Amino acid sequence: MVKSLPRKPEYDRDELIDRARDLFWKQGWAGTSLKDLENVLKLKPGSFYAAFGSKDALFALAMDRYVADGARRIERLVMERGPLGALQTFPFEVISRVDAPAKACMLSKTVLEMSGRNHELADVANRHLQTMEAHFANAFTDAQALGEIAPDHDPQTLARRYQSDLMGLRISAERDGVDAHAIAQEIANSLGRLAPVQGH
Repeated sequence: MVKSLPRKPEYDRDELIDRARDLFWKQGWAGTSLKDLENVLKLKPGSFYAAFGSKDALFALAMDRYVADGARRIERLVMERGPLGALQTFPFEVISRVDAPAKACMLSKTVLEMSGRNHELADVANRHLQTMEAHFANAFTDAQALGEIAPDHDPQTLARRYQSDLMGLRISAERDGVDAHAIAQEIANSLGRLAPVQGH
């Protein structure tokens, strides 16, 4: 007797994770119900649990996708514009994405929401923020090696400040009447002022 092969799921798992990421990014963990997810992903409850196990597991996958996308963007900019140019351009990219469900950072939103609940997803988000900080630190290190940043600056400290500035920028971009583009320009200008002083 020939055994029947398992039936292939009638969905694209990566596409579903992308949809879930956008929904969680916009509405947060508490603001997204299982019914919301089932509607957006077009999955019945049984199929949802078979595919992802739980809402928390899917949220973790959505954050994985979010940080991977961010890392790819900074790496692409480094290839196109060099490390300092990438760091100066990135603030404009994150506030001008027309396809983004929200301007504010999904990771920082998750830390704020889930820390108060003592939820392990807050720790996951924190680890992802550390990963992005490391990408920024690498770019600062490379810019320093190219002579674009003075040697007396610590790349790790610069990366931490830069990430903090980006979080503030992205929250400002959500507010009415705030010129986020001008804030992004000031971040870019401040990086230009890290160059070595001529004659020293």
